[in-house]
Amino acid sequence: MKKKLNRIASDTNFYLKNFLNKQDNSELVPAMKYGLFPGGKKIRSKILLDIGSLLSIDYKTLIIIGAAVECIHAYSLIHDDLPCMDDDEIRRGKLSTHVKFGESTAVLAGNSLQTMACEILASPSLKIREKTKINLINNLSKCSGHLGIAGGQYLDLSYEKKKISKNKIIEMEKKKTGKLFSFCCAAPAIIKNRNNKEIKFFEEIGLNIGLLFQIADDLIDYRGDSEKAGKKTGKDQEKGKATLISLLGYRNAIKYCDKIIININQNLKKYGSNSKNIKETLDYILNRDK
Repeated sequence: MKKKLNRIASDTNFYLKNFLNKQDNSELVPAMKYGLFPGGKKIRSKILLDIGSLLSIDYKTLIIIGAAVECIHAYSLIHDDLPCMDDDEIRRGKLSTHVKFGESTAVLAGNSLQTMACEILASPSLKIREKTKINLINNLSKCSGHLGIAGGQYLDLSYEKKKISKNKIIEMEKKKTGKLFSFCCAAPAIIKNRNNKEIKFFEEIGLNIGLLFQIADDLIDYRGDSEKAGKKTGKDQEKGKATLISLLGYRNAIKYCDKIIININQNLKKYGSNSKNIKETLDYILNRDK
């Protein structure tokens, strides 16, 4: 698994560096690169490739789409770490972008990465139909804005130190984290021009993978080691965050994750032996320590 993630990370970062180097330079590029590289484990890109393998999508095509996804993910982390948001000074084992470059530069670098994601999907290097590119841009934009990441982050902040129901926590986590995974799962079906029912099927798979990822992330915060995680742990309880762990308890949250994994694997069973790739990724998501 680690070998596969390293290859995806290497190929994605290679594409992103080339894409940035071909653009006109600006004073924001150093902060953009800092927030983008070396980047995380590329689990979202791995999920994209796992689903892509079910539908026989070209590897290079998926890497380019994954590069756009990583830009969105990096933008969201830069903004999440800001003092007006989650106020985190460490990210991926180094100083957060706003600590290194200042708050205003971090905001603008995050904004620039968000728009660069759309540039990547519109670029000539992505060899798919123009109509499909527009569809992908439309979907990624919805997943990134008020209906997705931004809306989920708003709910996350507004739920602090409040008693929140299970359904509302799940809705928040599916927006904040699930929507980008939803895009990763739906993108291959969009490229293959599959019907709305099949696209919705993959979107739902992605939302549940995102929910699994967020609970696993909260478990790391609950039990984790800051040095291994590359960020401060124990902050959810300190800030009174609404999580499924705080509501259900540690062991029940793990049981809930197991149910999500069983459900996803069951739904993808019809795709045969190719679905073993995603099964491996789901197990990794739950059992990782950072």
